[in-house]
Amino acid sequence: MQKNVDVVILGAGLTGLVLAHKLKQQGRKVVIIEKTNKAGGVIDTENSNGFIYEKGPNTGIIKYGEVIKLFEELGDLCQLEIPSDEVKKRFIWKGERWHKLPSGLIGGIRTPLFKWKDKFRLLGEPFRRAGEDPYETLDQLVIRRMGKSFLNYAVDPFILGVYAGDPARIVPKYALPKLYYLEQDYGSFIGGAIKKKMNEEKNEMEKLATKEVFSVKGGLKNLVDALVHSIGEDKIIFHAEDTSVQPVEKGYGVSLQRKDTTINLFSDTVISSIPSYELPSVFGFIDDSLMQDISTLMYAKVLQVALGYKTWQGIDLDGFGGLVPHIEKRDILGALYISSFLTNRTPAEGKLLSVFMGGVRREGMYYRTDREIENILSKEIPDMFGLDNFNPDMLRIMRYGAAIPQYGEDSRKRYEAIKRIEEKYKGIILAGNMCDGIGMADRIKQAFDIAEKIKN
Repeated sequence: MQKNVDVVILGAGLTGLVLAHKLKQQGRKVVIIEKTNKAGGVIDTENSNGFIYEKGPNTGIIKYGEVIKLFEELGDLCQLEIPSDEVKKRFIWKGERWHKLPSGLIGGIRTPLFKWKDKFRLLGEPFRRAGEDPYETLDQLVIRRMGKSFLNYAVDPFILGVYAGDPARIVPKYALPKLYYLEQDYGSFIGGAIKKKMNEEKNEMEKLATKEVFSVKGGLKNLVDALVHSIGEDKIIFHAEDTSVQPVEKGYGVSLQRKDTTINLFSDTVISSIPSYELPSVFGFIDDSLMQDISTLMYAKVLQVALGYKTWQGIDLDGFGGLVPHIEKRDILGALYISSFLTNRTPAEGKLLSVFMGGVRREGMYYRTDREIENILSKEIPDMFGLDNFNPDMLRIMRYGAAIPQYGEDSRKRYEAIKRIEEKYKGIILAGNMCDGIGMADRIKQAFDIAEKIKN
C-alpha cells in the first residue's frame, strides 16, 4: 500500500491532533501515524461509579490566545470549561497543616510559610542585579533573588506540581522562559512584572490569553474526540508498528507495519510529536551524535491516583488543591480538589481528588505495588485531609513511566540539535513536549506555530 500526502505527522497526542486540524483547514492532505489504539496520548477521561476522572492531565492554563481560538474553531464539538473562583485558592503543606498560598503583599507578610528575614529580603528584590549565567538552575535563581524559604515553600511545590521535578535541575531559561526573561529584560521579578503590564502592547491573540485555568465539559477526552472528528478518523493510522522515516529522491518515505500490511507514505514534510526516546529508531538516518543530545532527555516517573468519595467527612476542599514541599518529607506530591472547581464530576454531594506521587526525587514510588500505594494513601490521606478512615468509594491508580520531560541544563544541547537537524534535513520538524513547554496550552501553541510556519 502506497500513498502520497502533503504532511505526515508522527504521534496522535495533542500536538499532532491540533496540528492536523490546522493543516486540514489549509487544505493539506495529512496522515497521522499512531502506534497505540487511541488518539490523545495520555489525555483520557473515564467514568467509574459516577465519578468522572482524568487519566492524564486534569487542567491547562489559557496562557496563549491559541487555546481560545482552537475552541472557537471546534465550535459545538466540545465546550471549554472555566472553573469556579475556588480555583484561585491554593494551599501549601507546612508543619502538619495546610496554609493558603498568599496572593498579595499583605498575605505575603502574614503567612507563616516564609521566614521574616526572607520577607524583608523580598523588599530589595527589585534592586538586585540580574543574573549572568543563562544556565543557572531555578534553586540558585530563587535563593539569589528571594531567599531559601521562598524556594522551599513557594517555588519547590510549584515545580513539583508542574514538572514533578527538582529546582536544582530545572533551568529557568528553558523551563520557565517568561520568568527568566523577566529578570533579564527588566532586572527584577516584581518590578519587571509591573513594568511589563504597564508598557506591553498586546495584539488580538495575546488579549485572549486570560491566564485562567481551563478544562472541557465532561472531560478532556471530549477535546480529543472533537479534534479526531475535525480531522477525520480515516486520516489516523492506529496500531502502527516499526515506523521508519528515510530520505527519498523527493522528500521522505515513511514505512510502517499495520497488522500484516506494509504501508508506505511519501511526503515533503514529516513532523514528529513522539517522545524523544523513540526518535532514534524512527529516524535511523540522522547522525547518532545529534540524536544523542535529544533522545537522552530525562522524564519524571509519576503516579496519579483518582479518589472518589460519595460522602466526604474531611476538611473543607475549598480551593484548587494543595502541594507538598519536598522538605516536608511526605509521601504525596499534592492533590487537586477536582470536584471543587469542575462541574458534574461526581455523584451529588460527592468529592473527587487527584493525588500525585513519585516525581524526580521520589522515583522509587513508581515501582511500588498497587497494594503498597494503597497502604501509603491509607495513612497520608486521613492524616492530611482530616478523615477518620480511608475507604474511598472509587480508587484508580495510573502510572506514567515517562510523564513529564525535565528541562535542565541539557536543554541547550537538545535545542541546538533540533535546530541543526531541521536545517540539514529540510522538511523534517521535531516537535512535541521535548521543546517549547510541557502544558496543554504549550502543545496547542506549538501546533499553531508549526502550521503557520509551513503554510506557504
